[in-house]
Amino acid sequence: MLGYFGPEGSFTHQALLSLGPDEPTTPFGSVGATLEAVRSGRARAGLVPIENSVEGGVSATLDDLAAGKPLVITAEVLLPVQFGLYVRPGVGLDQVRRIITHPHAHAQTRGWLEARLPEAVVVEEGSTAAAAAEVARPQSDFDAAVCAEVAGRLYGLEAAAQDIADNDGAVTRFVLVSRPAPPPAPTGHDKTSLILHLREDHPGTLMQTLEQFSLRGVNLCRIESRPAKDRIGNYYFAVDAEGHLRDARLAEALAGLHRTCKRVDYLGSYPRADRTEPVVRAGFRDSDFAKAAAWLDGLLAD
Repeated sequence: MLGYFGPEGSFTHQALLSLGPDEPTTPFGSVGATLEAVRSGRARAGLVPIENSVEGGVSATLDDLAAGKPLVITAEVLLPVQFGLYVRPGVGLDQVRRIITHPHAHAQTRGWLEARLPEAVVVEEGSTAAAAAEVARPQSDFDAAVCAEVAGRLYGLEAAAQDIADNDGAVTRFVLVSRPAPPPAPTGHDKTSLILHLREDHPGTLMQTLEQFSLRGVNLCRIESRPAKDRIGNYYFAVDAEGHLRDARLAEALAGLHRTCKRVDYLGSYPRADRTEPVVRAGFRDSDFAKAAAWLDGLLAD
């Protein structure tokens, strides 16, 4: 069974369906509940949001992966995100006073809402699909939900306005996670996710950590700091690097990180959804590392 951050009709549900699952799917009420279902074995894998092109990383997912029992990412999905303002049949735009939606959806539609409905109160809670379900209740305290068209239609709502996002081309990235297992074979367009806990805080600590990548020709797709939640000023770093654990350049970078960081959490190597292949410069190909190792072996030979 596959779990996902629900309910039915959420963007996560749409992203999961794009994978063409051939097994039952079950929604869970939060990111944490979805990931815990995977850890406990109730779900074989689970899909959760991890990054948005407008709002950045999804803190609930990053923090759970950093603090909880190990999980690994096996796939990712990129989903274009479009929002509408959905109401019960018969409710006009001029009647909207209270709106409910997910925090990221509010962030991506705030400009439109402030311009068109400046007096409306917006409550951030749950998922966009849950917001649609709430507005559909006859006795709901809310007049409208900011959600996807599929959620609005699922719960019998009508669009008071469509395409209300402030940023055209917004995309949310979702990841499919499972219990730890060896990564799939390299595809040539892979990504590896890590969480790095630095050993100590001194001038140049972060630079020394990033040098483990740059000295081996590994490009980073993303780096984000998050509070470690134990004391103020202490952060961990969520990193996505181009390449696969079986690529020599990335394997050596991880070995260097293991030596120099307080802790390295490996979150998996998996195919990139956009199928972008890294540009590997001369000197950093697997064959280059193999030749260097053979040369050293020759120096040590009797």
